[in-house]
Amino acid sequence: MAPTGNRTREQHIAVFGGAGSGKTILLSSFYGTAQQEPYKDDHLFNVVADDTGQGTRLYQIYLQMKNAARVPQATRFSSTSYSFAIKLRNWADTKATKNKPFDALKLVWHDYPGEWFEGSVTGAEESQRRIDGFRSLLSSDVAVLLVDGQRLVENAGQEDRYLKALFNMYSNGLSALQTGLLKDGKRLGKFPRIWVLALSKSDLLPDLKVADFRDLLIEKAAGDLNELRTVLAEFIQVPEALSVGEDFLLLSSAKFTDDKIELNKRVGVELILPLAAVLPFERHARWSKTIHDGGKVMESLIGNATNMSGAAAMAATLLNKVKLPGPLGLAQNALTVAFSSGLLEEAANIAGEQLKRINSAAVAKHDYLTATLTKFRMDLNKAEEEKIFLRSAK
Repeated sequence: MAPTGNRTREQHIAVFGGAGSGKTILLSSFYGTAQQEPYKDDHLFNVVADDTGQGTRLYQIYLQMKNAARVPQATRFSSTSYSFAIKLRNWADTKATKNKPFDALKLVWHDYPGEWFEGSVTGAEESQRRIDGFRSLLSSDVAVLLVDGQRLVENAGQEDRYLKALFNMYSNGLSALQTGLLKDGKRLGKFPRIWVLALSKSDLLPDLKVADFRDLLIEKAAGDLNELRTVLAEFIQVPEALSVGEDFLLLSSAKFTDDKIELNKRVGVELILPLAAVLPFERHARWSKTIHDGGKVMESLIGNATNMSGAAAMAATLLNKVKLPGPLGLAQNALTVAFSSGLLEEAANIAGEQLKRINSAAVAKHDYLTATLTKFRMDLNKAEEEKIFLRSAK
């Protein structure tokens, strides 16, 4: 039977973008590509939509773009979550997964409409709908804020006009949600803590490297980006565990021409899963060394006493060092194990040839979970080498 309950590790990612920034095309490109045979041949897992109707619709959009160069209609004012099972080829192989703190992955993609930030609230009902929509994505570790490449092209030489408007739109929109989200003013423990700035439609700026994108944002809108950081910090407990505008990504869902959409010419789309699955682990492991007063907040990020849901679980899986033998295993304090053994630091520092060796050994043993997670880390490293992804140095 398929893994259920706490044997499944859910990773949530929230995607924000203004009207026309390409969120629907990005999502359809991600899912549709994963249904193609070349993708399946090159990966140790299948991406399956939990909601069959959603999956069919996304794949239809993909095929219409691929075969008829037809772009989807904009989905305005719709806050939607999409859940995808990452089904390993040997998900039912008990021998390969029995010593793992989890044996299945799931990606939950929260799509938040930029139009809700662009327009003013028209009444109490709409205000509550926006709050409810935002609350649904609070379980995300990673948020991706799209910067529209088309708008940068249109404002060439005066990019600050668009960028300032974009960041101010989100700062003001989030401030308006704050009262409804914080009960009695109490700050949140669970909240997206890693906010990646991504250039959508990067194919329109083919000579722009990710470091150039970072520099453009800082040169043109540093003050507005700092204001967004300040607003987000007001939502959360332990604001030291917050990374806003420290990671940068180039994205292109396809190459568009007058009569053709080339979906095989993508940039960065394959990084969505690695970003959701392993970037939080790396950042949480780093924060665990520098933040000592986080209490329950850091425990929820790293892993708690009754399960291995956070960075401790990821570290245990990568290194295959923590076993959970029955009820006694579930009673282990994952934080104690992780800290006392140096597990988090050791796993977070895996790189280069060591990472490749672990990946190769996992494939040979049909340990496809460890193989997939190590491949995700290798993908992020490769993206940095190719100048399409830039990690935070903090």
